[in-house]
Amino acid sequence: MAQTLTSIYFHVVFSTKNREPVITDAIKARLHAYLGGITREYGAIPIRINGIDDHVHELIETTATFVLPDFMRTLKANSSKWVHETFPSARAFAWQSGYAAFSVSRSNVPAVKKYIADQEKHHQRINFQDELVAFLERHGVKYDPKFIWA
Repeated sequence: MAQTLTSIYFHVVFSTKNREPVITDAIKARLHAYLGGITREYGAIPIRINGIDDHVHELIETTATFVLPDFMRTLKANSSKWVHETFPSARAFAWQSGYAAFSVSRSNVPAVKKYIADQEKHHQRINFQDELVAFLERHGVKYDPKFIWA
């Protein structure tokens, strides 16, 4: 083949340190916009970003050269620094060190996009911990319950 052709989508989920509810209404919209900007600068396309006070979901379209761990490190470090500079009162803001990432087929992008858009409504019925465990089990990701929230 003369060129590289891809269709690569990720649904990434990451939480605040200790799942503290530090993504306040004053921070949320601007933080999500900033995360989208970092994503674009990294060469990916942010399709949908949303979450609640203790975590964020982001659906992204990537390229063949995209490196997920490097992206997540950049996304979290830069956004954390930005929150501290932009909202000096948010001293407690920090991201948990890990994240979860799931591949998404192109045919499933609309459903994942809707799921992310409905986070506030969704979390009236289920907390973040139960949501993440359900995702891990649905995607067959092996995990140790002793260390998932450390």
